[in-house]
Amino acid sequence: MRHQYHPLGFDGSRIAQGFWRLEEWNMTSSETLGFIEACLDLGVTTFDHADIYGGYQCEALFGEALKLKPALRDKMEIITKCGILLPSDNRPDIQVHRYDYRAEHILASVDQSLANLQCEYIDTLLLHRPSPLMDADEVAQAFDLLFTLGKVKHFGVSNFTTRQFDLLQSRLDAPLIINQVELSPLALQHFEDGTLDHVQQHAVTPMAWSPFAGGELFSGTSEQAKRVQAVLSKLAQDNNCSVDQVVIAWLLRHPAGICPVMGSGKIDRLAVAVEAMSTHLSDDDWFRVWIASKGQPVP
Repeated sequence: MRHQYHPLGFDGSRIAQGFWRLEEWNMTSSETLGFIEACLDLGVTTFDHADIYGGYQCEALFGEALKLKPALRDKMEIITKCGILLPSDNRPDIQVHRYDYRAEHILASVDQSLANLQCEYIDTLLLHRPSPLMDADEVAQAFDLLFTLGKVKHFGVSNFTTRQFDLLQSRLDAPLIINQVELSPLALQHFEDGTLDHVQQHAVTPMAWSPFAGGELFSGTSEQAKRVQAVLSKLAQDNNCSVDQVVIAWLLRHPAGICPVMGSGKIDRLAVAVEAMSTHLSDDDWFRVWIASKGQPVP
């Protein structure tokens, strides 16, 4: 029996808030709830998680906060990921850092995420990284069951190549709606390797992890970082905005519809990113950043 999947793809906010550092923020449940509410007030409704974040603790910290006001669940889109096995003090049963896409593991991981997040369903489940041992048919069986049981509404991937994406999609009834990859003015590989062309072709949303290159855009000392920093600073001055906003505006300018994932626990940083949606870079300015990153003129 074939199940009917909803035809719509990713329908979240243009900016996403990530919670991979939630444990480091040292917030109480009430403080985390306040942060969640502040995100929603800014129009940021997409929240990005993974089972392994914070040594397998961040989902549960988020869930404890959401438990204080469960009605907020209907106002957000929760994304989480599975598939990485990460040795941790909290998971002494895991001996080797590797990947696991057996149906048994995917189903168990989703059940654990639902318990941690204190939710009845996940909006979008992503496979966290491609595995050389991924059996696409077995993944498809797990996805189909999760959808049928109402535990997951949509599916996607993270860090998949276009061919890995196509292999999995060929086995699925459900459309993959997200590929979350590293994108920033210092990480241009997915602009050039066909990933962003591929997502446009298939109406898939590219989510950008590490949009500020892990802070290298602010404090990096490589020649590439220094070249880009100089251009970003000039554009921030010319556009009367911050460097953060220039970076976000640069990503948003791309026709693929990039959704940057913010990682700071400071609501002011998220507010700055949201304001960047009103910052419009000219093609000249966009290419100034590109050329600085490449270190040479376009061909």
